[in-house]
Amino acid sequence: MTDLSEMMPPAAALDRNLALEVVRVTEASALAAARWIGRGDEKAADEAASLAMRRALNALAMEGTIVNGESDDPERLLHTGEQVGTGQGPQVDIVLLALEGQTICAKGSHNALSVVALTQGGAFLKVPARAYMDKIASGPGLPPGILDLDLPPGEVLGRVAQAKGVAVSDLDVCILDRPRNADLIGRLYETGARVILIDDGDVSGVLAAGLPDTGIDLYMGSGGAPEGVLAAAGLKCLGGQMQCRFLVRNDDERAECRRFGIEDFDRKYDVEDLVGGDVMFATTGITDGPVLQGVRLVPPDRAVSHSLVMRSVTGTLRLLTAHHDFAKSATHRPR
Repeated sequence: MTDLSEMMPPAAALDRNLALEVVRVTEASALAAARWIGRGDEKAADEAASLAMRRALNALAMEGTIVNGESDDPERLLHTGEQVGTGQGPQVDIVLLALEGQTICAKGSHNALSVVALTQGGAFLKVPARAYMDKIASGPGLPPGILDLDLPPGEVLGRVAQAKGVAVSDLDVCILDRPRNADLIGRLYETGARVILIDDGDVSGVLAAGLPDTGIDLYMGSGGAPEGVLAAAGLKCLGGQMQCRFLVRNDDERAECRRFGIEDFDRKYDVEDLVGGDVMFATTGITDGPVLQGVRLVPPDRAVSHSLVMRSVTGTLRLLTAHHDFAKSATHRPR
């Protein structure tokens, strides 16, 4: 595997050796999920990925706390508040998704990822696992404050198009194809922009807007709040912009947000509000998408994975291709 050491300055908040291992965590979960691609079993794919990710996290020399996990239920794997790592090493906060896109994986469709972000000092915004946010995100290079959830979509796209020196009709906007986004999708069509609908993959959609050469200019629409924090961690490394606001649909959701200390439901959060400190971000593709190629299982006992590793303090972006030989090591063997 490519040496990531030059990503880490001598006084790095995140230990260099720990950072080297982060991508192994997403590799492990992606390889485990890959066995279930196209098999129609979302639950089995998610359980395989979660178990592999937990094993990989518990092998790391750290005192890790999952801040935003797969669930708030303490009986679930990788739940919020779960302690991971060997218990020896730096204290680290973690946000993660062992398998983003359970349905995608089960159907053999595009954009499934495994994602982990680490930081220290309580820098991640803690959110309920089932909360939703309205989101808008872009990559680097745009004027600060250009994104605003309170503006009509056409006005936002006009601002972005002007800043990029293109017509609105040249912009590609990614959005989850959900009934709750139907009105926004219709309004985007009216602007003349190209609308790229995705079935799942909130984090991958935001990352696509932040990365170069994906063809995606903006991500818009509502999606999971934990995914919003995780996507913001990636955007912070890329220098992109994001604005989010909690989408509260009933009294139960309002009460759950308040349990996490969230009281102002009109507040608009930017990247720094969601991720306040230095962050290390790693993701491995499970199925092909605009961000990464998916895992290739090569019978009888090999696989190829593709990962992205980033660090906010340096802005370094690494694309890693790893060849796995299960005959020599059972560490990443899909189960």
